Amino acid sequence: MILIKEVNIVNEGKVKTEDVLISNDQIVKIGSGLSVDGNFQEIDGGGLHLFPGVIDDQVHFREPGLTHKGDIFTESRAAVAGGVTSFMEMPNVIPQTTTQELLESKYQIGKANSLANYSFYMGSTNDNLEEVLKTDPNTVCGIKIFMGSSTGNMLVDDPDTLKNIFRNAPILIATHCEDEATIRANTQEFVQKYGDEIPFKYHPVIRSEEACYLSSSKAIELAKKNNTRLHILHISTGKETGLFTNEIPLGEKRITSEACIHHLWFSDQDYDEKGAFIKWNPAVKTKNDRDQIWKALLDNRIDVIATDHAPHTLEEKQNPYMKAPSGGPLIQHTLTAMLDFYHEGKITLERIAEKMSHAVAECFEVKDRGYVREGYKADLVLVDLNKPWTVQRENIRAKCGWSPFEGHTFKSSIEKTFVSGHLAYSDGKLDERKMGQRLTFDRK
Repeated sequence: MILIKEVNIVNEGKVKTEDVLISNDQIVKIGSGLSVDGNFQEIDGGGLHLFPGVIDDQVHFREPGLTHKGDIFTESRAAVAGGVTSFMEMPNVIPQTTTQELLESKYQIGKANSLANYSFYMGSTNDNLEEVLKTDPNTVCGIKIFMGSSTGNMLVDDPDTLKNIFRNAPILIATHCEDEATIRANTQEFVQKYGDEIPFKYHPVIRSEEACYLSSSKAIELAKKNNTRLHILHISTGKETGLFTNEIPLGEKRITSEACIHHLWFSDQDYDEKGAFIKWNPAVKTKNDRDQIWKALLDNRIDVIATDHAPHTLEEKQNPYMKAPSGGPLIQHTLTAMLDFYHEGKITLERIAEKMSHAVAECFEVKDRGYVREGYKADLVLVDLNKPWTVQRENIRAKCGWSPFEGHTFKSSIEKTFVSGHLAYSDGKLDERKMGQRLTFDRK
């Protein structure tokens, strides 16, 4: 048993100083003046804040087939060090996760190697509808559709296939929305002018507002027509935020959306300095887009925060524009980045817990996680809000060994991370002996 004493619990819209008792994988008691008989570990929570563990609904951990970039073990290690206790991982690996057999093999990798709790998306293509429809809603986080090509070509652009998936999906559909025809036309124009050496500042012009809006609005139209449970990933434009509503409680929404750390932090003004290191799909766009995403996040048109953690090697990223892949590592720094925004007065601690834990659990109907509640799984993060640290190569846990935040000093530190009741990270050290659990979902 573990007893955390007199800690500031950030949970369900409040910050309250209480004790938390953990036994096995559960929170068994929350209250003041708790005591325990027998053997237990006591942790002094005085002056610290306890958050529900972050649930990241969009990561690319690169296993199988792309493990020179990252793997389930190394990237879950980075997750836990950053306070992320659960992740949902994408299917654009090698081989692509497009059959139930390949999906189950990934779950076996997670069981053997993931320090965090895990779930994996079933991937869709233009010709695997039968396999997609076999997906179990209670043991799989969702179905992923790339409505724009990204790392690994899994583009689904056949109208009949899209209609059938949206009409018949037994589970939440998560979409990457960029219009492929628009991107190809824009790319051709810039290649004719610059060849491979396109300046990175034109990435948001190539993967434009129009490309994002066309695809997102198409997905929403399909979802409304078929009453599909749709979740649109990584909103990157202000225009797209107008597609979503805050007039319906999250638990009743059929269409939800996500903002990612890089779209909340960076803007197109950063390309001259960062170049390929902030090249994501969809692209980091203008300061106005960033401001509009923030507005939609805070007024609940955008529901959750994620990372789109997608590592590539330093060597790959140092290529010219046309050869430099999109994506980068973010999962270790996601919570501390949001806490910097708290220090700036942009967001409260309570809203951080809501957008990174509570709302993700509600959106995906994750069973018994995402809150600091008695009877729930003990996925918890202990934070020192006033302990600065600087991102350097030697403290980056992701396998790729670099970060777009390198050199930045965060104002807050992750002190301890509990994964399903296990103290997986403490004072800079990881316990790599015990693995996380498979997420389950309470879907009716």
